[in-house]
Amino acid sequence: MATLATLALPGEEDDPDVVKMVGGQISPNRLRALYFTRARAPFGEGPYYHHLGVYAFRRAAFDRFVSLPVSPLEKRERLEQLRALEDGMRIDAALLDKAGPSVDTERDLDAARRVARVL
Repeated sequence: MATLATLALPGEEDDPDVVKMVGGQISPNRLRALYFTRARAPFGEGPYYHHLGVYAFRRAAFDRFVSLPVSPLEKRERLEQLRALEDGMRIDAALLDKAGPSVDTERDLDAARRVARVL
C-alpha cells in the first residue's frame, strides 16, 4: 500500500479531524507508516505529518485489505488504514512539499464552498 502525507500546519497537531501519521524515514521524501492517529503523536520535538487519505494498492494488497475484518484499532480511531497495519501490511507514504486544504468535516466543506463562490 502507498499513501500521501505532508507536514502538519501549526494547530493541526491537536485537531482530531486531522489524521496524523507516525512513520520512519526510508528516504528523503518517503516514510514507512508505523501508526495513524487522531491524537497528537508522536510525543516530543520534531515534525508532525498530516495524512492526506489517498491510497494506492497493488491488486493483491487490495484484495487482502478488503477481505480483512474491521480491526480493534480501526474501530477505536475510526481509521481504516489501521486494519492493514494490524494485519502486518506495509504502508509507505510519499511526503508532499505542500497540499491544498483538506475537506474532512462539514466546517471544511462550508469553507471550500465559500472559496468556490469567490472564484
